Amino acid sequence: MTAATTTDTSTNDATTPEILDVTVHPLVLLSAADHYHRVARGTRKRAVGILLGTTSRGRIDATNSFAVPFEEDSKNAEVFYLDHNYLENMMGMFRKVNAKERIVGFYSTGPQIRPNDLRIYELVKRFAPSGAVTPPVFVIIDVRPNRESIPTTAYRVVDEVDSTVPSGGGGGEGCTAVRKTFAHVPSLIGAMEAEEVGVEHLLRDINDPTVSTVANLVKAKLSGLSTLTEKLVEMKDYLTAVSEGRMKANSDIIANMQAIVNLLPNLNVEELVRSMLVKNNDMHMVIYLSALIRCVIALHDLVLNKIAYNDEEGDGFGEVKDKKKDSGEEKKEEESGNDKKKNGKGADAKNKST
Repeated sequence: MTAATTTDTSTNDATTPEILDVTVHPLVLLSAADHYHRVARGTRKRAVGILLGTTSRGRIDATNSFAVPFEEDSKNAEVFYLDHNYLENMMGMFRKVNAKERIVGFYSTGPQIRPNDLRIYELVKRFAPSGAVTPPVFVIIDVRPNRESIPTTAYRVVDEVDSTVPSGGGGGEGCTAVRKTFAHVPSLIGAMEAEEVGVEHLLRDINDPTVSTVANLVKAKLSGLSTLTEKLVEMKDYLTAVSEGRMKANSDIIANMQAIVNLLPNLNVEELVRSMLVKNNDMHMVIYLSALIRCVIALHDLVLNKIAYNDEEGDGFGEVKDKKKDSGEEKKEEESGNDKKKNGKGADAKNKST
């Protein structure tokens, strides 16, 4: 039975087209994030939904999605619940709106693969179109805000020969067993023109005007470096696990690592080191001069502001004192004029009385 199964599996793998990549559209990301915040925010639960879209020559476009009622037992990994009737009804309504969209897979907020994912895959595969050539895919959408890299990770199901699990054969020789597992598929974030306009409107509302362009550039550089560090650590962990015998060596992965290492430049050349140091010194000189100029301009503005303030308040400068003296003399002249008028009125009253 096992040998027959292995033969059938190899035939199916030969006829099944290879999935080149999976493109996730912004509407799917927004729907998955909203689903998680409504159902599983603040808990250890995860949200599961269905991906809708189109396929063309091994490329899958996930343009839409909808949530599915899902529960699983944290203590027993084999116990879970997925509402089949709800899935069928929602698929019928979406088909009435857009007949071109079909089930291309399912998503989970993960953030890691769990044992129930293979069983969920088998359930979702039943609802896929019967004439579909490309099999469904599994996409993990990481909704954690502190993630710096692309929040999607795509997988497809492949048959893997496990030689460590012998089965009782008739001829006394152990036969290899075939089991299903997930294999990584490249994932992209893509959008149509209408979706790009909608995303720009959303980003306009959350844009922080206090953050400068330089800060955004520095943040982007830090994000890229942190992502590179994460990938390098992942490669190191894989090589360590292979060397210790905890994982089997994959020739494709090792070949990709070798290609990445070969693309690295040789930094031990004296001319390259000297040119990098010169350029670094020039950049730091510009930064230093800019800081000095800003400091001098700030001090100059402070001095001008202090002079203007003292002129308005009057701290002993001649012009302000003269103005005060003139105003005091004018007050004295007005008071003496008022006294003369009063004296004149009193003399006239005495003459009239006599």
